[in-house]
Amino acid sequence: MTEPRITADELSRLLRETIPLTTQVGLRVTSIGWGTCSVLLPASDTTLRAGGTVSGPAMFAIADTALYGAVLSRIGMEPLAVTSDLTLRFLRKPPRADLHGEGRLLRLGRRQAVGEIQIFGDDRETLVAHATGTYALP
Repeated sequence: MTEPRITADELSRLLRETIPLTTQVGLRVTSIGWGTCSVLLPASDTTLRAGGTVSGPAMFAIADTALYGAVLSRIGMEPLAVTSDLTLRFLRKPPRADLHGEGRLLRLGRRQAVGEIQIFGDDRETLVAHATGTYALP
């Protein structure tokens, strides 16, 4: 197995410095591997919507961050890699609890990277959303 080209600490620092929203909602990188990235969104009133469920924008932040980490794990520290497409399918109402996102790179080309993200409840078994996305590479 190949070592990732960026560490979880380096990605966390990059997010703090370039994407302040991740800090505001408390999103944390929990692990990074070769073509993979896991993130945690702690339960918080900041991320809730009417009905006491986690908001769509918060779940998009999970998906986008997990895929960004998966991409950077392969290409290294490249802040100008940007989302060109992200589709999120809500599968069930997420609980008012921590949510975990697991991103996995499916294909890395010269100009784009394609991946998928699964978002789980705190039990790590209940799949609440599934996303696919593409990153444009500089």
